[in-house]
Amino acid sequence: MNTRAIFFPFDLFGSTGTKVGVELLADAFQEMLADNKRERIATRARAYANKVRFEEYSFETLADYQDWRGQARARIRQVLRQNDFLFWITGNHLGALPLYDELSPETLVVQLDAHLDIYNLSDCTTELSHGNFLLHAEQLPRIVNLGQRELLLRPELIQKYYHANYSVAELVLNEAGVLGKLREMCAEAEQVFVDLDCDVFDPAYFPATSQPRPFGLAPSFLLKVLDAIGSEKLVGFAISEFDPAHDQHDRCLETLMWLMEYVLLLKYER
Repeated sequence: MNTRAIFFPFDLFGSTGTKVGVELLADAFQEMLADNKRERIATRARAYANKVRFEEYSFETLADYQDWRGQARARIRQVLRQNDFLFWITGNHLGALPLYDELSPETLVVQLDAHLDIYNLSDCTTELSHGNFLLHAEQLPRIVNLGQRELLLRPELIQKYYHANYSVAELVLNEAGVLGKLREMCAEAEQVFVDLDCDVFDPAYFPATSQPRPFGLAPSFLLKVLDAIGSEKLVGFAISEFDPAHDQHDRCLETLMWLMEYVLLLKYER
């Protein structure tokens, strides 16, 4: 099994600063791979060193944005058919829509996001945006949200699009119970894909998002989520909404890079 690390700096219709975030992550990821290749002493990185393939899209002109969704879907479809592990790094969360279009209904998506992207409130646009893109998906896999801080959307709307959702309050008050339910759902699923929107993190730990929300998660909570999923079922990992304009001494960049390498080791050190 190879890993395809695809950097897709899409940032239309919300959180425009996140394009730079993808570009920074792409540079840091390539530097990590180059450093590992230069190292002559055996390290744990040798477990994945020859398994990772890097790709980067460019959005410099209006023409580059033509059929962005179709292009992304075609590439994701190809990777999934090859049974490669997929890192999908995009700008705003809307850039994850092609993933949702292509993942099979049998896939369980573990979504970590402060927002439930089905907003239909009177002051929200009905056009496609990073806040309502699940309403525009052609099909949806089963989605379990962890860490949402939603206080307004009604349960019957949420249940139309989410297989399950656990607010940050439920995680704080009953963490063991929620992780137990997640472990059961992942055990029953054919495969699991993680979708990380960086605004799920509390801004005290991770300020580099365009729309920070209070009462968020600590980055270390993801280790418990990955443990509940298990490495064998995990087929991909998406990251979005990293806005480096709000970073502090690159600590959010370092957080994401550490997480990506941790996932690579989780997959290949078996």
